[in-house]
Amino acid sequence: MTATLSEQALRDTMVMLGASLFARGYATGGAGNLSAKLPDGTLLATPTGASLGRLDPARLAKVSMSGEHLAGDRPSKEVAFHLAIYHNNPACQAVVHLHCTYLTALSCLEGLDPTNVIRPFTPYYVMRIGQLPLIPYYRPGDVRIGEELGRRACEGNAFLLANHGPVVLGKDLVDAVNNMEELEETARLALLLRGQPIRYLSESDINELKRVKP
Repeated sequence: MTATLSEQALRDTMVMLGASLFARGYATGGAGNLSAKLPDGTLLATPTGASLGRLDPARLAKVSMSGEHLAGDRPSKEVAFHLAIYHNNPACQAVVHLHCTYLTALSCLEGLDPTNVIRPFTPYYVMRIGQLPLIPYYRPGDVRIGEELGRRACEGNAFLLANHGPVVLGKDLVDAVNNMEELEETARLALLLRGQPIRYLSESDINELKRVKP
């Protein structure tokens, strides 16, 4: 997918990816939301309360960069923090926010490193995500989530909202979903390995990987 993808193609892609995430258990009920930039500078986003498994391409919300609802069903209230990321990270073209099982479980643990929740131990975590900053807990919809994400939007491709779930960025919607899937698998492995001796990647390992594209 590229920045020149037509609006209808992006609508169809968002529905397809939402259904795939839902079918594989990454999203349940009406939780989670997706957004992506359109060629005209507006956003396409999933509607409020919509199940990612039952999206209608014609009813996806269209939103201006100022947050005005332009067409389709009403967008999720969390589109506000998507907008904060877009405004502060021009390279970001899509945002995925889920309540997927392992990352949400990880977000509920005490004693997490706020600068990087998962210490690198797999190469693709480094190449796709790099690091995972922790955003302090705020209730869903609190404007401070957007303020925190906007302030830190260029720190990486992913953030973990404490007691809530992940927010993942991408150069397009497919890339953002791929990043999310890699991050969820990394969280699953991290929880499986808790209490076990882990061979973490060295600084030289990490620096070498940063020069390699996924």
